Amino acid sequence: MYLKGDRFKGCLEILRLVTEHNHPIGPDVSYKKSPRIRELQRNGSSKKKLNSILDPVPDLQSNKSVGNSIGVSELQATVKEIIPPLTSNLFKGQAGCIGIIGGCQEYTGAPYFAAISALKVGADVSHVFCTKDAGIIIKCYSPDLIVLPILDHSTALTEFEKWLPKLHTLVVGPGLGRDQQVLETVTDGLFLITETPELITNYQNTLLTPNIIEFQTLFEKMVGDRPCQTDEPSNVKLLAQCLGNVTILRKGSDDIISDGSTVIMCSTDGSPRRCGGQGDVLSGVAGVFFNWALSYHNSKTKLIQQRPDAILGPGVLAAFMACRLTRECSRLAFAVHGRSMTATDMLVNIHAAFEGMFLN
Repeated sequence: MYLKGDRFKGCLEILRLVTEHNHPIGPDVSYKKSPRIRELQRNGSSKKKLNSILDPVPDLQSNKSVGNSIGVSELQATVKEIIPPLTSNLFKGQAGCIGIIGGCQEYTGAPYFAAISALKVGADVSHVFCTKDAGIIIKCYSPDLIVLPILDHSTALTEFEKWLPKLHTLVVGPGLGRDQQVLETVTDGLFLITETPELITNYQNTLLTPNIIEFQTLFEKMVGDRPCQTDEPSNVKLLAQCLGNVTILRKGSDDIISDGSTVIMCSTDGSPRRCGGQGDVLSGVAGVFFNWALSYHNSKTKLIQQRPDAILGPGVLAAFMACRLTRECSRLAFAVHGRSMTATDMLVNIHAAFEGMFLN
């Protein structure tokens, strides 16, 4: 597919292949301005006019239940229904086969954290598609992962296409690296497709997880103005609309989630320790939850439409679940290890956090 040193081009080909197969993808992907927004700005449209052309919809708050809103108790009930029960009738793969695209010589921990978190939260199989330099190292981290060091093969696209039908969700970006030739467009995977936004814009099976700084950069590119400092939820909803109603999880002291139709915030206490790898844990568990939420949504469409929480799309539900779980894992790990806490300490708390947050 592409030669070593042209990782950007190769990942674009993978993303094109994924969208053609209608796979859910996320989370470390972002864009330049969509053609629609660029055209509006060329015609002199102001930020106010951009807001006016986007259909206004009621916001969703997680801390109250009034009118069209949904409260924490309703959220918890929906979350429990999304989680597939463990029974003796299941076969391997039914709970999810997750693919992670990322990992190079410099960064091997990020794809490992994403992949092993996906397994520990409930996926049956977790694949890592990485470069040759990263493959042996990631294999040594855990025998539970299927590691495929093909990203720098000349036939990578053909090899990857063979695996794609087996995957339910694809996580793009953890530890992808920063080759000099793509330094301006690749930063830990978040600016992976800035040159070709049409690949993902309007592709609603997408979940993005920018932090505050990354979100601001993306917002300015898409909207042509700085985000409003006093209304962060509206910023997230507007950007999601500009991207064609993909789901955005803007990480921060409060995680803000929107698919352009609803906005929900996750403010559960986490940890004051900001060690590396926490975002990769979030990526892995979000990939699993996204698969479960889509399966639930597709199997019970008519029932969902009759319920008060029908305004919650699968991407929003998956992002909320991932935020809650990651924050709880971080809190439990910090309670034991304090300042010495690392992302590895979070992994051993996934079971306890999952049981306490979603099943009790």
